[in-house]
Amino acid sequence: MRVSKLLSKTLRDDPSEVETISHKLMLRSGMILQVTSGVYSYLPLALRSIQKIEQIVREEMNAANGQEVLMPALQPLEIWQQTGRNEAFGDNLFTLKDRREREMVLAPTHEETITAMAAAHIESYRDLPVTLYQIQTKFRDEPRPRAGLLRGREFIMKDAYSFNLNQNSLDESYQRMREAYRNIFRRCGLPTIEVEADSGAIGGKDSHEFIMPAESGEDLILFCNESGYAANVERAKSTISSVVITEPDELELIDTPSVKTIEELSSFLGIAEEQTLKAVFYQADSELILVTIRGDIEVNEVKLKNHLHVTDLHLATEEETRLSSLTPGSTSPIGLNNIRTIADFSIESGGNYAAGANINDKHYINVNYPRDFKVDEILDIATAREGDKSPDGKGILVSTRGIEVGHVFKLGTFFTDALGLEYADEQGKLSPVLMGCYGIGVSRILAAAIEQNHDDKGIIFPAPIAPYQVQLISLNIDNEEVSSTSTVLYQALIDSGCDVLWDDRLETAGVKFNDSDLLGLPLRIIVSPRNLKDGVIELKRRRDDSSSKIGLDDVVPEAKILLAKDDL
Repeated sequence: MRVSKLLSKTLRDDPSEVETISHKLMLRSGMILQVTSGVYSYLPLALRSIQKIEQIVREEMNAANGQEVLMPALQPLEIWQQTGRNEAFGDNLFTLKDRREREMVLAPTHEETITAMAAAHIESYRDLPVTLYQIQTKFRDEPRPRAGLLRGREFIMKDAYSFNLNQNSLDESYQRMREAYRNIFRRCGLPTIEVEADSGAIGGKDSHEFIMPAESGEDLILFCNESGYAANVERAKSTISSVVITEPDELELIDTPSVKTIEELSSFLGIAEEQTLKAVFYQADSELILVTIRGDIEVNEVKLKNHLHVTDLHLATEEETRLSSLTPGSTSPIGLNNIRTIADFSIESGGNYAAGANINDKHYINVNYPRDFKVDEILDIATAREGDKSPDGKGILVSTRGIEVGHVFKLGTFFTDALGLEYADEQGKLSPVLMGCYGIGVSRILAAAIEQNHDDKGIIFPAPIAPYQVQLISLNIDNEEVSSTSTVLYQALIDSGCDVLWDDRLETAGVKFNDSDLLGLPLRIIVSPRNLKDGVIELKRRRDDSSSKIGLDDVVPEAKILLAKDDL
């Protein structure tokens, strides 16, 4: 492709109101064009990269026994109401009415539709297992679209669904998909970390995310290099240090004037926060609950919400707590019988705690569980932290930020129960089909790759997903020798199987080099009058600071060697 004919325009200055590197660089390099908030047109350069990603995804999905289908983005709301997911997605679900006033949905995902498709074809155990996938546009009405293709309202996604006879069959499909995902990201030239994850609004049991490390990532993950344990912070477990006490002391009520927070209590008593217990009110749908946890640890609200199986969970407001006649700031489960109480395992990691007395300006000291209070349930609802011990006891957790680019779930029978998908076994007995769900953000991969691969000059594309592999730059293109040599070299590279973008514009060397650095194709080949006098052509990898000069006959073989290197 000649740059002079390419539908693309580079920008010299950074666009305004751009928050992430990938958004800025994709706009500046002429890869995308914003249509409205969170919605973008893919220009030729971006589309070429996306098509390369899609091809890798298709090949690995087909190798994993997947069959490609294509489902409609427009769906009846009714099918979402059957599963209740219209409520789970809430305002993120795009809804509309057709001319007959029927309520419709622009699909953010396709579990309902694929289950209906499977129900029309699956009758007996002979029809299972089967895995179906598609690459399709999705719609989610994000409250604050940001970061370009990382969080838009319209995006391209590969979603796959397995239909299985039993748990063993589902486990096999799940592991096959995990391996396919590892192959996809490896082939794209993108390092990822596979982590335990929460299933979110889609639901499900076992769940793993594939995270691409990047400083701008929204996801915080915790991992242990010694054991290989890795999990999203929403899911992560850890082993916390215990508070050593000799013997439980006698419970004592003390005055704590104007002390309301754990920090104030710790300072007032001259003790560490880990020697306190904090009690937090939550409103879980229509129920007010009290959560107790060690004072130095935060409640993991995702874990709590999943355990409670509620639609809405939030910190209780003053009005909501006032109805309970309890005392925020001086609350604990001591002596409480009229409210559901849930505690974290951390309350068992020590003793002689300081805790609220359920009386304004008073606290107890020397509080010990279970001697001094009872709870309805005790479980892991703690937020794991960097520096905690790995839950397997084999090392210390460290954290990094990253971008989720893939997610796999074991859905079980949630959708098949709701939508009536059953199969007949060998005896004719009907049983619900088990499902797995496997998503990859195709357009997000492109943006995440740029977040992970760039410098102060622009993008540094991994070779497998670069729009073009080679940037051929002709300096002084109006020079006859430069023009003729470039024409021959351009065709020779194409004939050898290279994707080539030829900058044949009548522009200065500075403009061409700046645009080349901005787009960041893996390999730059420069034809100039000065080099041709010496009988050489200049080659430079985008990742390297230095270049090399070789004879014209050696350019194509050398280009193939350089493009084959893993670090491109």
